[in-house]
Amino acid sequence: MANIQQVAKHAGVSVATVSRVLNGQNTVSSKTKLKVEEAIKELNYEPSMLGRNLRNSESRIVLILIPTISNPFYLEIIKGIENVAISHNYNILLCETDSDPEKENIYFDLVRKKMADGIISMDPAVNVETLKQLAEKYAIIQCSEYGGGIGIPYVTIDNEEASYRAVKHLLQIGHTKIALMNTDEKFLYARERKMGYERALREHGIEMNNNYIFYTKDLGFENGQQAMKKILKLKERPTAVFAVSDLLAIGALKEINASGLNVPRDMAVVGFDKIDFSNMTNPTLTTVAQPMYKMGTTAAKMLIEKIQGNKVDSVILDFELVIRESTAG
Repeated sequence: MANIQQVAKHAGVSVATVSRVLNGQNTVSSKTKLKVEEAIKELNYEPSMLGRNLRNSESRIVLILIPTISNPFYLEIIKGIENVAISHNYNILLCETDSDPEKENIYFDLVRKKMADGIISMDPAVNVETLKQLAEKYAIIQCSEYGGGIGIPYVTIDNEEASYRAVKHLLQIGHTKIALMNTDEKFLYARERKMGYERALREHGIEMNNNYIFYTKDLGFENGQQAMKKILKLKERPTAVFAVSDLLAIGALKEINASGLNVPRDMAVVGFDKIDFSNMTNPTLTTVAQPMYKMGTTAAKMLIEKIQGNKVDSVILDFELVIRESTAG
C-alpha cells in the first residue's frame, strides 16, 4: 500500500501539502489540490484514520452506556444514535455496564485516555457524582434516565405526566382499584412514574392503597410474572394494573392468562415504552409510547454539539398513550 511520502513524491509536493489536502485545509491552491487528489487516486492511497485522529486529538468514537443489552427498550434509541453518529463520521461503542461501578469506570477511562470523544449514558444506576466530575472536562449527554440538577444535559419525556395520563385512562373507563407495578425507587423514572400514579388517584378522590404497590428488582418479563402472582393472591384484588415498563406488563399478562382470568374483563393492564413486543401479546398491550428513535437521534446531535464545544440545553420530548386491547371494554 502506498504511503503519504510516495503520494507527495508522485504529486511533486511536500508531505505537509498532502496532509493539508487530506485535512480539508483551504491554504492549498486548487491546482495543487487537484495534483494531490490525482496522485492519491492513481496510487490507491488510503490515509490512516488512527494517525489523523491522534493528530487532531480525537478518536471519532462515542460510547453508549446501557445497563443491559437484553432490554428491547434500548434498541430503537441505539439505532437513532448510530444513524446520526455515522452521518457525522463517528463510530459507536456499546457498553453494557450491568449497573456495576467497576465496569463503568473501565468505560469512563476510555474517555479520560482520549480513546473516546464522549458518552451518552442510559444507565439509571450510573454513578452520578463520577459522571458529574467527568462532564466538567468531557462531552456527556444523559438519555432517557437522568440525574436532574447536576448540570449534564439530558433528553427524556415527562415521566410523571405520562404515567398520570395512563392511570387516568384506567380511571376514566371505570377502574378504581388500580395496582402499580414499579421498580426500585432509587431510579428517578420509578419515582416520577409513581408520582403520576398518585396524582391521578388523588384527582379522582381515591386514597392510595399501599397493598396495591409492588416493587420488582429488575424490569424483566419474569419480574412481571412474579409481581402478578402476588397481586392475584390479594384478598381484595385490583381490577387494573399499571406497570412502569412493557416487559413487566407482558409478564403480568402471561400470568393473568395462565390463571384463567380474562384481560381486560377481569383485569386491565397498561405498560410503558411501546416496545415492538407490546403489539404481539394476547391481548395487545395498552402502553405509553416513548419516541425512542427520536430520543437517540436527539441525544447524538446534542453530544456532537458538546464535542464541538457548543452549549447544549436539555430536551423533553412528547409521548403518546396508545390504547389497545388490554384496556378495551
